[in-house]
Amino acid sequence: MIREELEGLEEEILSPLAAKSSRSKGRLHPCEPCEIRTEFQRDRDRILHCKSFRRLKHKTQVFISPEGDHYRTRLTHTLEVAQIARTIARALRLNEDLTEAISLGHDLGHTPFGHTGERLLDSVSSNGFKHNVHSLRVVDILENGKGLNLTWEVRDGIVNHTSSGKPATLEGQIVSLSDRVAYINHDIDDAIRAKVISEEELPQDSVRILGDSHKVRIDTMVKDIIYHSMDRNRISMSEPVGQATEILRDFMFRRVYIDSAAKAEEQKAMYVLKELFRYFMEHPQLMPEEYFKQIPVYGEEQAACDYIAGMTDNYATRIFHELFVPSSWKQL
Repeated sequence: MIREELEGLEEEILSPLAAKSSRSKGRLHPCEPCEIRTEFQRDRDRILHCKSFRRLKHKTQVFISPEGDHYRTRLTHTLEVAQIARTIARALRLNEDLTEAISLGHDLGHTPFGHTGERLLDSVSSNGFKHNVHSLRVVDILENGKGLNLTWEVRDGIVNHTSSGKPATLEGQIVSLSDRVAYINHDIDDAIRAKVISEEELPQDSVRILGDSHKVRIDTMVKDIIYHSMDRNRISMSEPVGQATEILRDFMFRRVYIDSAAKAEEQKAMYVLKELFRYFMEHPQLMPEEYFKQIPVYGEEQAACDYIAGMTDNYATRIFHELFVPSSWKQL
């Protein structure tokens, strides 16, 4: 059987520190193994083909409704994370399939309008809202109305990919760090393209260590992670590169993420989502059936959060327009 041959190759080729698909802690609901794919390959495919993954192409990364085809979306961010994480996993002889599955699934629970939407739902929900926790809810419950039934290792990596999380596998740790490498660098690239900042304004202490271009900075960070993590039970950067990366991240928070002209539309986005939340709390029967039928189990508030969090930027704007903007009257 092909799957068993692949499992044997994992045992033979991968590092002793790698997660092995044949030793997975299993799924929420047992199912027959695939004849061809390993368990982690199967998870990757389930994520890649799900609706929540496709919707990422119309969800904000940083810049809301940018005019231009080259700004990142939540989907392109996810693909960049996967590429960086796979490179690191392969170099360290860790499980590339597990790493890719976690990467592709880590942001499935992100809201429309990026972290702006996340902050809004967190403020209006009595239970709070965190996109990593919601990503796990998507793969466990919401997708297809019954979840994707992923392995424990992939689910652990998804919910723990944020800086406050502690992934149980080295592959999960790779994704957590690759997420940071990806967003810092591509957000700099987008901010420069938008003329919010210039290359010359970047902190020179960081530039001297990491490099003076998008390409060089990613190369420096990735190589540093690989060489500093080789044969170690922890994935990390060296202290100089880690500090330089943190300085760059702090700069982006000050100049781009919190206070910049490119964020001027955030208040409008928050207003749209707040009004949608209020409306569907008052009229839960108008939510799609897949969300309305959850109310007896999870409550109206959770159903409204689930529905809104799954929206794309375009869909949220369209529903707001249909609900709150008067249409032209036509005489019959």
